Amino acid sequence: REYLDNITAIGPRTVGSPENEVLTVNYLLEQIRAIERESTDAHKLSVDIQRPTGSFSIDFLGGFTSYYANITNVVVKLEPRNGAEHAVLSNCHFDSVPNTPGASDDAVSCAVMLEILSTLSKSPEPLKHAVIFLFNGAEENILQASHGFITQHEWAKSIRAFINLEAAGVGGKELVFQTGPENPWLVQAYVVAAKHPFASVVAQEIFQSGIIPADTDFRIYRDFGNVPGIDLAFIENGYIYHTEYDTSDRILTDSIQRAGDNILAVLKYLATSDKLAKSFEYRHGNVVFFDVLGLFVLAYPARVGTIMNYITAAIAFLYLSKKVFQPKTRAVHNLKKFFTAFGLTLLSWVCTLVTVLIVAAFISVIGQSLSWYTHFYVSVFLYGTAAAAKLILVHTLAKKFFYKNMNEQYLGDIFFDASLMIWSTALAVITQMGLCSAFICMLWVAFPLLAKLMTHKEFSQKGATIKFVMMYMLGMFVPYLYMMYLSWTVFEMFTPIMGRSGSEILPDVVLAGFIVVITMILSSYFINFIYLVKSTKTTLITLTTVFVVTLILVCSGIFFPYSSDATNPKPKRVFLQHTNRRFHDLDGNVVKSDSGIWINGFDYNGISHITPHVPEINDTIRTPCEEQAPFCGLPWILPVHFMFRLVKNWYLPAPEIFPRSPLHFKVLSKELMPWNNVRLSFEISGPSHMSLYVRPHEGSALSTWSLGDGMPVASVGGDYFVFYSHGLQAIPWHFWVELTAPEKHSDGIVSLAIAAHYFFGEDQKSPQLYALLERFPNWTFSSGWSCTYDLFVF
Repeated sequence: REYLDNITAIGPRTVGSPENEVLTVNYLLEQIRAIERESTDAHKLSVDIQRPTGSFSIDFLGGFTSYYANITNVVVKLEPRNGAEHAVLSNCHFDSVPNTPGASDDAVSCAVMLEILSTLSKSPEPLKHAVIFLFNGAEENILQASHGFITQHEWAKSIRAFINLEAAGVGGKELVFQTGPENPWLVQAYVVAAKHPFASVVAQEIFQSGIIPADTDFRIYRDFGNVPGIDLAFIENGYIYHTEYDTSDRILTDSIQRAGDNILAVLKYLATSDKLAKSFEYRHGNVVFFDVLGLFVLAYPARVGTIMNYITAAIAFLYLSKKVFQPKTRAVHNLKKFFTAFGLTLLSWVCTLVTVLIVAAFISVIGQSLSWYTHFYVSVFLYGTAAAAKLILVHTLAKKFFYKNMNEQYLGDIFFDASLMIWSTALAVITQMGLCSAFICMLWVAFPLLAKLMTHKEFSQKGATIKFVMMYMLGMFVPYLYMMYLSWTVFEMFTPIMGRSGSEILPDVVLAGFIVVITMILSSYFINFIYLVKSTKTTLITLTTVFVVTLILVCSGIFFPYSSDATNPKPKRVFLQHTNRRFHDLDGNVVKSDSGIWINGFDYNGISHITPHVPEINDTIRTPCEEQAPFCGLPWILPVHFMFRLVKNWYLPAPEIFPRSPLHFKVLSKELMPWNNVRLSFEISGPSHMSLYVRPHEGSALSTWSLGDGMPVASVGGDYFVFYSHGLQAIPWHFWVELTAPEKHSDGIVSLAIAAHYFFGEDQKSPQLYALLERFPNWTFSSGWSCTYDLFVF
């Protein structure tokens, strides 16, 4: 706790700032020396400060290239007295995003690591392998420091596995959300060692599908170091992740203790394990793993899962075919009835999805998006009731008009079979696709089928007895309980992400879709009850009333999306850049220049809620796109342009800024190369963060450059993006680009722009920016900085 409070007390720790490069590093070194003084003779402790320079390309956020110079890593190695050949790595990062204290992301992990280092070093028992603690100083710059360590540090070669400690929220339980690749022994280590497990292969498959706009150092160790590992993150309260509210007082001591217990146990287990040394022998195979209500983890090899899944599906198909084809004389009749029920169930799902998505789209169009962001129950009352009502309505109509005067038991039975058929098919298909998450379908086939076989006698008697209902519920208990638990985790992760997923995605449609899918899953074996009960009128009226009332309230705007509540804030994220822009022509003359405050709202609502408070930010100052310039001539800090429509950002005219340490841009040489290629060499010096944007003109192409691995990686839209950052005292940045030039190029062959971002110090905020930020309502988190943008044509 003390470590955490002291690190966050330093303030925002942006790469290149004295807070990050000097104050935090000095504090870490002081603590490590104090730990070393108290360590026992069983261990040897070595400390190294690494300041790497390097470059790499990554396909994250649509693809870009990263270049870093002189950033900082603090590395500690704890090993047995006579050394160790193999090591396990524990990784945290002490830098933070600008304007935030970064307590959970990721100071708390560094505090936990210091505590673990202290505990292990005081232990009288020597470890078998070394434990390397990496306190990395540039993760928020899109994983630069971990790349510098794993590709350049001499200790990196000995690492056989790693644990990465991250955050996507503030406090709570830390979730294991990716492992591997392959290396099932690592999951096994977590299963055996972790005291308070919280892990899910479902989270892993969601994260690795790329639908969450985030990435961690896990990717760097996996792709550039070829090392397997475990990725953990705090996921609770993602509403204040990367905001000024990410303070140490919001992280409960229990949460820190829990993480410490888990990680210490797993690290200790790995550092004394025989498998670490021969990890390559155990590397094959994936694992199905999930915790049961946080009590313990079930884990088994994916190939065992595949066999179990196919056997379960086969038994279900056998049961179904036996039902349909007996007696043989009625086989055709039964088949007809069975597939009608099957089709009706699917039809009811499609109708429900379409209806609820239309409601969600309507809510978005009328400007009441995210009304559930602060009051989550609104989404359940709005979309949950609509989904349930629609499902019940379709089946009630079918029962009334399509199945007139049919035996209720027979209908109940056949709709149960239809649901079983759907789940069995899903189980077979998802298993075939190789997804480990298929175990969920397995639960939804095995348990209901067992319940059905046990209640078969009761089913055949007249009237659905209490005994039957009890037995039936008991059979559904396991899949239901697990599904509710899983849904809670998914909503806890995804709801806050909707507040930072850009202006392109309709958050209401995404959330409504989630709610419909969960409603369909949870209702799948209760559809048959619609046919067994006398009437669904009361249920339908109740659900419809709740839906209509909620809809009216939402449309009236009574549920304000954001909250400035001191104990539980849910702020709106807004980014403001006070920008000078200069556009040069082929001869180097400035053909256009302007200055203004460029404003980006980070969610679908844009700035509609802010205009009443700051009237000059309105729809008359929408940002125009400079078509001839890469990335529309705007100073993006990251290539996230595809997440934002230009109609959803604003450019408020403001006086020019004069940074005290301006950017210096020099063309060093222009050379004609073989095959009609042209090589342009540049030198740039400026602040710690700069963005380079490159657009080859029509007919020319960027063939190679001195960045990354030499192969240029284009971003979404075809322009090239380079993210540059440096620590303290970096030498000017030298690089070259090589282009193939067409025969005629009267308007040049390439446009190249450079933006300089001032994230800290006296250049960070102009008086105008300060004044504007002061006027923003208290339910916003507004992050502001100054930047300059220069476009050149060559």
